[in-house]
Amino acid sequence: MDLNAIIENMETGDQDAALMALQTYNKKMTQCFTFTTDEEEQREDGKLQERLGELVLGFLERDLQPSCQLACLETIRILSRDKNNVAPFITHTAMQTLSRHAGIAISHGNVDCEGSVVLVPFAENPDLEIIVEALKSICNICLHNKVAVQVGQDLQLIVGIAERLKQCGEDQWNHYVRFFDLRLMFLLTAQRVAMRTQLLRELRGVSLLSNHLDATLGLCWPDTFEVGRAGVEVDPDSEEPSELPPLSREKIERAMEILKILFNITYDANRREVDEEEAAAFRHLGAILRHCLMSSADAQDDTEEFHSHSLNLLGNLPLSCLDVLLMPKVQQGSIEYMGVNMDAVDMLLEYMEKRLDRGKKLKETMLPSLNLLTESARIHRETRKFLRMKVLPPLRDVKNLPEVGNALRNKLVRLMTNIDTDVKNCAAEFLFVLCKESVSRFIKYTGYGNAAGLLAARGLLRGGGNPGVYSEDEDSDTEEYREAKSQINPVTGRVEDEQPNPMEGMTEEQKELEAMKLVNMFDKLSRSNIIQPMMLGIDGSMTQMNSGDLRRMRDQIPQGQQLHLQTQLRLEPQQQEHKKEQQDQQQQQGSGSEDEGEVE
Repeated sequence: MDLNAIIENMETGDQDAALMALQTYNKKMTQCFTFTTDEEEQREDGKLQERLGELVLGFLERDLQPSCQLACLETIRILSRDKNNVAPFITHTAMQTLSRHAGIAISHGNVDCEGSVVLVPFAENPDLEIIVEALKSICNICLHNKVAVQVGQDLQLIVGIAERLKQCGEDQWNHYVRFFDLRLMFLLTAQRVAMRTQLLRELRGVSLLSNHLDATLGLCWPDTFEVGRAGVEVDPDSEEPSELPPLSREKIERAMEILKILFNITYDANRREVDEEEAAAFRHLGAILRHCLMSSADAQDDTEEFHSHSLNLLGNLPLSCLDVLLMPKVQQGSIEYMGVNMDAVDMLLEYMEKRLDRGKKLKETMLPSLNLLTESARIHRETRKFLRMKVLPPLRDVKNLPEVGNALRNKLVRLMTNIDTDVKNCAAEFLFVLCKESVSRFIKYTGYGNAAGLLAARGLLRGGGNPGVYSEDEDSDTEEYREAKSQINPVTGRVEDEQPNPMEGMTEEQKELEAMKLVNMFDKLSRSNIIQPMMLGIDGSMTQMNSGDLRRMRDQIPQGQQLHLQTQLRLEPQQQEHKKEQQDQQQQQGSGSEDEGEVE
């Protein structure tokens, strides 16, 4: 059946004829997700799809049988897959109709005795299939068209979704209703700052979504910031850490949508001041996220994606709220360090190293966990000492370069020269914090050459500087390091083999001549703007060298060579070349003295 025949059946207004025509169309197009050029040309001939969409919307305004309502919404879902075919659905009237069938339409002024907004149901006993089809259609429309997102903001759709999310403990809503509620909320908050702010402030989004995540995962709370899984018994006599049963696919899908929405509305939380109420909500959320990191899904890919979203959101939380990662009591089989439960920190370190070993998309996959470890180590002494034990154990290998090897320290040092600036800086910052921001200790573990980038950026190339606020502890050197310390090259960070002296056998005059050649070459390249010589400034940062700096170099050269250097500094490159040509001509003619052409 072609579109013309379907439209003719729809225009008759007969429900049975329309139902049969739409069911035929839906069955034919159910797997159609791409639209070819030929189909686009057909749409231009008469705009049949737009006409079909208008007729279907008109039918939804009538009192229809549930089967006909469902068929109309399925047709809209199919038509809305094409971003060029959503024009009939982005009006206020169309979006209001769809939101009413989705059960998220609100009536401004319809408020209950407790001050909560009341949703406007389209039926007393809602059909869940109809709600799901309407939600899918709205998701497609908002995904493809920004005007529809603005209309959704005008209609306060996010308020309707939030009101239904408060009913997360009720069994009347199945997985698909809950999932597409969350998917629509994510699409709205991802595209409109105003809706992110509204959800965060007016609707108390952090607490609302944290409670929904709590209910989705089925959590229980043995203590204020200690989370468990309801119905999961822990054997206190077992020496092995208790493993939580994997989460089902449906729970993981809903949980990840919640995490993405929370990420949208907390993107600036770690860059602003938070009050006590917000801090309490963020700590509560942080405890749930710790449980997420310790949980797994049935499929490995789902587990990795779930952990990735959890880490991204943890990075948004205020630094002062990250202490919840260390709050759970030490259980049998837990990783303990200084009397603190380090399960979460160890998991973060393991996660980061796995992404580092893969070597793909390091900025997207590894940096969130690396940044989180860096900030946790900066503010929590126990975390820093635990990570230092794992990453920077007492130095024993003094013969290999710091970047050579398979230890985690070697891998991170290699990142310090990565082509991606963000990756390079984050790796260097992490190791610098583990060294308590001590320049000498940083150079000891990485070598001066690898450390130069971070030290130059901080003006610490001369050493010193403010090491930050860290506790005192001993940096005990190994016997191997103490024995080789005097022989270690600070630039490479290892004991170098003795190299022959390139100036061995030269006279003092020859050495001075080689030094002058080097100075003259740098001067010529600098004047030609081929290179820009740099020097270490008083503040420890790199600065450009000028002619005055070169003159000071001249003053440090023996007196016998100063006249020649002065000549090189005072002459422009063109004058030097002209002077050389004159000298060559004089030598060929056999006239003149060796001192001709010298500048007094």
